[in-house]
Amino acid sequence: MVRTVFVFVSLLAALVAAVPHPFVVHEAINGAPEGFVHAGTPSPDTELTFRIGLVQNNIAGLQEKLLVISDPASATYGQWMSTEEIVEFTKPSAATDAAVKEWLAENGLTAATTSIAGDWLSITTTVGKANTLFNTKFQSFAHPETGKSFIRTLAYSIPASLQGAVEVVHPTVTFPNPLGGVPRLTASIGKRELNALEKKDLERRAIPASCATTITPACIQAIYGVPTTKATSSTVKLGVSGFIDQFAQTADLKSFLTKFRTDISSSTTFALQTLDGGSNPQGRNDAGIEANLDIEYTIGIATGVPVTFISVGENTKDGDLGGFLDIINFIQGEAAASRPQVLTTSYGQNENTVTRAMANSLCNAYSTLGAAGVSILFASGDGGVAGSQTSSCSASFLPTFPSGCPFMTSVGATQGTSPETAASFSSGGFSNFFAQPSYQSAQVKSYLTALGSTNAGKFNTSGRGFPDVAAQGVNFQIVDGGQTGGVDGTSCASPTFAAIISLVNDRLIAAGKPVLGFLNPFLYSSAGTAALTDITTGDNPGCGTNGFPAKAGWDPVTGLGTPNFAKLLTAVGL
Repeated sequence: MVRTVFVFVSLLAALVAAVPHPFVVHEAINGAPEGFVHAGTPSPDTELTFRIGLVQNNIAGLQEKLLVISDPASATYGQWMSTEEIVEFTKPSAATDAAVKEWLAENGLTAATTSIAGDWLSITTTVGKANTLFNTKFQSFAHPETGKSFIRTLAYSIPASLQGAVEVVHPTVTFPNPLGGVPRLTASIGKRELNALEKKDLERRAIPASCATTITPACIQAIYGVPTTKATSSTVKLGVSGFIDQFAQTADLKSFLTKFRTDISSSTTFALQTLDGGSNPQGRNDAGIEANLDIEYTIGIATGVPVTFISVGENTKDGDLGGFLDIINFIQGEAAASRPQVLTTSYGQNENTVTRAMANSLCNAYSTLGAAGVSILFASGDGGVAGSQTSSCSASFLPTFPSGCPFMTSVGATQGTSPETAASFSSGGFSNFFAQPSYQSAQVKSYLTALGSTNAGKFNTSGRGFPDVAAQGVNFQIVDGGQTGGVDGTSCASPTFAAIISLVNDRLIAAGKPVLGFLNPFLYSSAGTAALTDITTGDNPGCGTNGFPAKAGWDPVTGLGTPNFAKLLTAVGL
């Protein structure tokens, strides 16, 4: 098996070396990611769809402005940008657009524009023609653990004349995450006897004793001081991303509210949007653990906030990114009044399965939505320092993606109540692609100083640290397919934190203030950190180590800590 891959890599290296002068290698990787093996050559007639990202006019300028308008110390804080302003920064130049489309036309291809700024094009062609177009040799790669296979290459080229015009072509050298999926079902957790101090602490904070082991909306309300009163703004909105045929069930939501939110109408439901052929069938066998979890806890916590389930189908235009880019372009293309101000996503993959160019392109897309005033939250992953889900690792820890992107908010997980401690599965660490943003540099430096030589050489000390924050993530009670059970994961934490941010947004809108938008500069500010409860115990083991320890201040297990609703209101001047 290893020999086969080595031979293929050698042949590909020779192919790249023989590329005619007018072409240059645009992206290349040393080999398929861990878990994939070379599985032969696909038929030249096999059809492939590619997304071509064009170099944007001034994305650096947009991101500089974003960091200013999301900084509470700035005079322009909260002055989110209009779609027209964002497009001026992100559209490609006329020369760039014309050059790329001319190249495609010369090869008999017509590109479809798939983004409002015109910076993403889509083409459909065959393997044989793609080999010629990109001067490469696409191959089949199998993932034995899941039985899935994919067509990819280890390097591709573009005409030298298009350097500076083409940002990325996908899917080419970026591999999917076959293990990405739903949160883990948990067996019933035995309820240990609480000691006297724990009982007294729970009584003082009016937290039901059951919340020490089992989480319901009432527990989140008690632990984080979340109000049960309804939101009053008619414009506040919360979006929930749905992928991989995970469907949210109205019958399960009704049962969930009947059982766990008896103070609100059990007929409360969610709106539906679809893209890429998405749907939301309501048969009992269509129930999805992840989708139900996300919908039940956003609606169950963000009382009265309109929630939209955005179902992304399998007809994606961004390859095996599975619609991650499509959903951002979809929301960016909506009218501002229709756009959710908060978007929570409970999916992700290991950073090493994505190329730097693709990761950068998707991260840029997040920055455009942040500039529009949307808070983008992602679950950090469930594999500790071993990635998005528990993976085998070699010498280094596996950061997750998109948590390494500095223009979104990564949410880790905690458990327990007296006090809260890090959930051992909570993914966290340091990106190998993205540098530490200025808003977190002081906190990260402080952590690394306290960490000393622990795990030396296993992570990038200059990388963007994640997660940013955390919330409860163990034994959340959900209704799925008519059955009540428990689930674990940072997939529980992200919708929880998103729901709380939506309730803060509701108060801001009622006070005539702008919504929170891109959260991180606020969260890392002195006011933001004061509104979070620091988690100082626990760790996130993996890769044969204990992982990172939670410590005072920010740490790569629970970030800055968990939310306190009353303090968040104070932090935003309410």
